[in-house]
Amino acid sequence: MIRCLVVDDEPLALHILEDYISKMPFLELVKVTTNPIEALQLVQQGGIDLVFLDVQMPELTGIQFLRIANGKAKVILTTAYPQYALEGYELDVIDYLLKPIAFDRFFKSVQKAQAVLQPASKPDIKLETAPQQNDFLSDFIFVKTEHKIQKVYLNDILFIEGLKDYISIFTPSERIITLQNMKKMEDALPEKHFIRVHKSYIVSINKIDSIERSRIFIGEKVIPVGDTYRDDFFKVIDGKNI
Repeated sequence: MIRCLVVDDEPLALHILEDYISKMPFLELVKVTTNPIEALQLVQQGGIDLVFLDVQMPELTGIQFLRIANGKAKVILTTAYPQYALEGYELDVIDYLLKPIAFDRFFKSVQKAQAVLQPASKPDIKLETAPQQNDFLSDFIFVKTEHKIQKVYLNDILFIEGLKDYISIFTPSERIITLQNMKKMEDALPEKHFIRVHKSYIVSINKIDSIERSRIFIGEKVIPVGDTYRDDFFKVIDGKNI
């Protein structure tokens, strides 16, 4: 069992997470509290595996909590404010849930936590397909990060950025950093949905919002199209024009 603690200054949020946790057979709810200082003491005493932690609380913010707890329990951040996502992941949170939290998103998040806290042996990077599902939405890869092996659904990937011997996989909710090279990652991804556009970038064709000259726009990110890749990229794009 994974022993859980829920910390939030909103009683309704506590009630929702308490209900969700009760539906998961591998989670044991130890306590719910609106007091982050009390929660921090429980974590420091040991015996808590996973904390569902709000970010904006009056006595102690979730980010301050993370810094003081210093890794004594794994954390899933729960908040209505997406601007804290990057700082949270830099502090090694397992996931970042935006309120209102849907059960399917909660389920996916606790599966990540289970993979970390009750790890199973998985390959470095391997394309898989969920049983009896062949569509793109069900495809995923496993990647090794610093502390865990993480499942990444291909449909969640916006783009991938190469950083020397590392790559960063960007999704709408997180940035996943893994020790990997671009060539191996490129080979693992389906050509129908992903294309190399620069020595440092692979993009999801489905996630491209617009193209202006040699620049690709995905959300607020601007990605350059390299000279080496320009012709192949625009052939693919021209083939999708109506």
